[in-house]
Amino acid sequence: MGEKTIPIFPCRSVDAIEEFYAALGFETTFKQKSPNPFVEVSRGELILQFFGLKKYDPAASMHMCYVITDDVDTLYEAFRSGLKASLGRVPTRGLPRIGALKDMTYGVRQFLLTDTDGNQLRIGMPISGDFAHAPVPKEPVARALHLAMQMLDSKEDLRSATTILDRLLDSDHPMTAPERLKALVMRADLAIRDDDAARARALLDEARALPLTDGDRAEAGDLFRRMEDLDEAAAS
Repeated sequence: MGEKTIPIFPCRSVDAIEEFYAALGFETTFKQKSPNPFVEVSRGELILQFFGLKKYDPAASMHMCYVITDDVDTLYEAFRSGLKASLGRVPTRGLPRIGALKDMTYGVRQFLLTDTDGNQLRIGMPISGDFAHAPVPKEPVARALHLAMQMLDSKEDLRSATTILDRLLDSDHPMTAPERLKALVMRADLAIRDDDAARARALLDEARALPLTDGDRAEAGDLFRRMEDLDEAAAS
């Protein structure tokens, strides 16, 4: 079977969307102005198509597709560095934005990229043969972190994720330093997306002061990379 799927997304300007994806390493493989504005861009086997729609509202977009890759870390770094070179920073809120790279609870290592027109690419690499959500842990801290991640990344329910993390961070449940680091960075991410830079800075300062071992730091590489991006966002 030789079939493949190519998503076709709306955009306000094919010129602008072409420029955005060029910064991520995509090449233009087809473009036309009439009878309707249209552009196709590709990066290896990853092909995206866009049609121009002047009255399109990116803030109302619910368009997305899932991209499966065999090297999500390399692709993440390429997109992250491309955005930083193009915009002067790694965008963590608004449009465009790129989410944190992390191991999900359903067998993939994944990040989310949302372009200038609100179209979202969920980009992941399988790390398990089971793509069902892992059972919700019973231990209170692990349970809260699990549910907060689901709200943030699977449902994009930012309010619920914020409530869960605030309750956890204000509770008297004993947490290991790595658990608290994860909670603080996730909450800082939410603060940035809520335009609360002061809160984000306080959370990141607390995260940096945690007594982590060298082993803890090695395992938390994704979180420390996200902290760098959040620091830039909080300072801008």
